[in-house]
Amino acid sequence: MSYSKEAKSDFDTSVSPVQVTDAPGQETSKGWFGNLKDSFKPAQMEELDPNLSDVEKANIMAAKSPLQRSLKPRHIQMIALGGSIGTGLFVGSGSALSTGGPAALLIAWGLVGIMIYCTVQAMGELTVTYPVSGSFVQYNTRFISAPWGFCMAYNYAMQWLVVLPLELVAASITIKFWNDKVNSAAWVAIFYVVIVIINFFGVRGYGEAELIFALVKVLAVIGFIILGVILNCGGGPKGGYIGGQYFYNPGAFADGFKGVCAVFVTAAFSFAGTELCGLAAAETANPRKSLPSAIKQVFWRITLFYIISLTMVGLLVPYDDPRLLSSSSVDAAASPFVIAIRNGGIKVLPSIMNVVIMIAVLSVGNSSVYACSRTIASLAQQSFAPKIFGYIDRSGRPLVAVILCLVFGLLCFLAASPKEGDVFNWLLALSGLSSVFTWGSICFCHIRFRRALAIRGRGPDELVFTAQAGVIGSWFGFILNVLILIAQFWIALFPIGGKPNASDFFMAYLTVPVLIAFYTFYMIWKKDFTIFHRAADIDVDTGRRDFDLDLVKQEVAEEKAFLAAKPFYYRVYKFWC
Repeated sequence: MSYSKEAKSDFDTSVSPVQVTDAPGQETSKGWFGNLKDSFKPAQMEELDPNLSDVEKANIMAAKSPLQRSLKPRHIQMIALGGSIGTGLFVGSGSALSTGGPAALLIAWGLVGIMIYCTVQAMGELTVTYPVSGSFVQYNTRFISAPWGFCMAYNYAMQWLVVLPLELVAASITIKFWNDKVNSAAWVAIFYVVIVIINFFGVRGYGEAELIFALVKVLAVIGFIILGVILNCGGGPKGGYIGGQYFYNPGAFADGFKGVCAVFVTAAFSFAGTELCGLAAAETANPRKSLPSAIKQVFWRITLFYIISLTMVGLLVPYDDPRLLSSSSVDAAASPFVIAIRNGGIKVLPSIMNVVIMIAVLSVGNSSVYACSRTIASLAQQSFAPKIFGYIDRSGRPLVAVILCLVFGLLCFLAASPKEGDVFNWLLALSGLSSVFTWGSICFCHIRFRRALAIRGRGPDELVFTAQAGVIGSWFGFILNVLILIAQFWIALFPIGGKPNASDFFMAYLTVPVLIAFYTFYMIWKKDFTIFHRAADIDVDTGRRDFDLDLVKQEVAEEKAFLAAKPFYYRVYKFWC
């Protein structure tokens, strides 16, 4: 199946920088202030045929979005490697260790890590093929159904919308590690201004900031692993070989099978944001080149930053350490990383690790504005939100969506209120299981995509990047996400150490009734009761960057032949990197 150059141009998704002109063909220099002012003007977007369906309009709008492709391979790789490592790993793992024990920690993070690997591989195949605005948020509408796309897009936007105020307050709380005299609102204001400045520099500002943040986190985790080995072998100031004694006393499991189930949700929370490199596909200069490498690096992120570092945590901190039971989920003093260093008798490093935790918190807050604003803009493009939220300026910023996120972020000043704990707990409950639904949907989109290709007699030979785990990996990811939801329902209904009660149940499972409400609202609003599209009706061509399929097949075959001719060690390297 081939297409002419004329046909290919109809689907061309490349976006050239918008030039400010007074008349067609005549560029105007207005100085830096004039150019800055003009950059906030709306980007030019073509009109669509009003006779197209909502799904067809959404596919074309996503492909033609004027978001700027400013992210370089180094940005994408660092976003994939360490972009969303935050309190889930550095602090949340402490409560998980206390709840489940060190063995539960490794089982839960290991299984969720395998699921994330399969999910990100599936997402990589889709995003390299369709590097469109909204990425996997838009894929739900394309490959499953419009009602599910509406539901999942709002689910993802809501998840990141509440993260900004939460992370800003978390950053202010980390300061209390050194000084608890200054009002938290003062620190919140400083961090808020930093996030605002970064996001008004556009996608390039986000990319450069995340490059620095991720580099700090990566170096910190690697340093902790090396230090952990030294401390475990008795090389610290206090000396004394530790080995695996904490797996025997107090034990490997804190609360048996139920404890393992409880840890699954914390593990899933700590992996939230792993999919951000896919969301950035539409703003990547060359997604075909940079995304496959970034997607493969997620394996190392899971193995190195989660599994190995948490193995060291389990070896160095007993699960019955009372410092793990902090009343705050962002208390740096409750971080098992900080506790492990303190137990080793090292006085300076706990403060350094706390700085890393604060940077991680700010990094996730910064990512939340990026993820939420792009998702809201995608909602507007799909006619799921007011058109104004799809406003993209000449610098490629979804300006109105960014402003909405930043205005909602002002809730962070509730840190000065005595009721801030209750407010933020319920905000967190709104999006507690959002990532689980997002990952399950990505896997199902991949399954539907492959089915749509197969029914047309087409296959993965026309794809420049294919998921290493294949469709089997997507089925595994989908099923495991369903099992996590079932486990969380059990824990929400019968909490560990407590009796069934409505407050605990909705605190843990509020996401589900909210999503049911979104799904029902859309079906009534649009009178669209589609459960999922028939495979034969799925559009598998709009938005493809590489549209000459015969040329793509030839290039893929040549790349495979080139790789097959290389030595074994090189093939292994390319498979994992």
